[in-house]
Amino acid sequence: MELINPYNFSLLKSVDNKLVDDSGTVFPKIRGVIRIVDGSNYTDNFGFQWNKFQKTQIDREKKDCLISKIRFFAETNWDPLSLKNQNLLEVGCGAGRFSQVVLSNTKANLYSIDFSSAVEANYRNNKEYKNRIQIFQASIYAMPFQNNSFDKVFCLGVLQHTPNFKLSIESLSEKVSTGGELVIDFYPVNGWWTKINAKYILRPWLKRVDHKKLFSLIEKNIDWMITLYFFNKKVGLGKLFNRFLPIPDISSTIPDSLSSDELRNWVILDTFDMFSPEYDNPQTIEQVKKWIEDSGLRVTFADYVYYGNSRAAVVRANK
Repeated sequence: MELINPYNFSLLKSVDNKLVDDSGTVFPKIRGVIRIVDGSNYTDNFGFQWNKFQKTQIDREKKDCLISKIRFFAETNWDPLSLKNQNLLEVGCGAGRFSQVVLSNTKANLYSIDFSSAVEANYRNNKEYKNRIQIFQASIYAMPFQNNSFDKVFCLGVLQHTPNFKLSIESLSEKVSTGGELVIDFYPVNGWWTKINAKYILRPWLKRVDHKKLFSLIEKNIDWMITLYFFNKKVGLGKLFNRFLPIPDISSTIPDSLSSDELRNWVILDTFDMFSPEYDNPQTIEQVKKWIEDSGLRVTFADYVYYGNSRAAVVRANK
């Protein structure tokens, strides 16, 4: 696949472990990852969390845990065998939980990007598949790929954290080849009560706290909050009170096969993920469907997908 400089659209060629265009612009490979961007940006929190929790959501690191695999194939509805030799684009790879699913269950070629330094965790988790994965630190708005290049494009757990949801969809849609497919998920708006919970009440303050201080605050308080969560659930008060606890809904978001230590780490990770992002913009399924149709794709599915005890708002579309 030909790579481009996303800022001037000139072709890139590989020279001495870096990418260079005809004007001399250089994009270096650092710690296994091509850097299309550098420096700090609004995703620094994700770099912090995924390098700290590199293996927390990787299926193979947990006994009898297939949550990432189950979620990926439930949301995409893809047949692993049909992906052989196809070019897949993953936008917002984080530590590579879904990269690992694709690489270990299919024979696809995977191109993964993330705007944060989480790409380094992805590389460490999946470097054994280096012949089938290329990882880039790049923005969703400036990807080093020509338009109409990918058989499949997927973006899971990401779009609500981008500055402009609609523009993000347009950028993803451009990369899908004719006959190809886009699959996304996102935080849904379920009604007026969507933001009546601890997450959205506390986010305006906590997202401004230094990442290390926020992590320390969460870690010091996580044990009593987990205990209270399960107590409320046991006495039948979970639905009423747990939405006001500043931790995720454990029963519907975290695998039930984890050990107590693994569960604690996952809750810390998800709690940090609740409060640290700069952007958190849930959307209605109908609005996202309209934006995808406006980008020129034909929507084939727009609804909730259920897997295990969880559900996700998912839209699939073809070009």
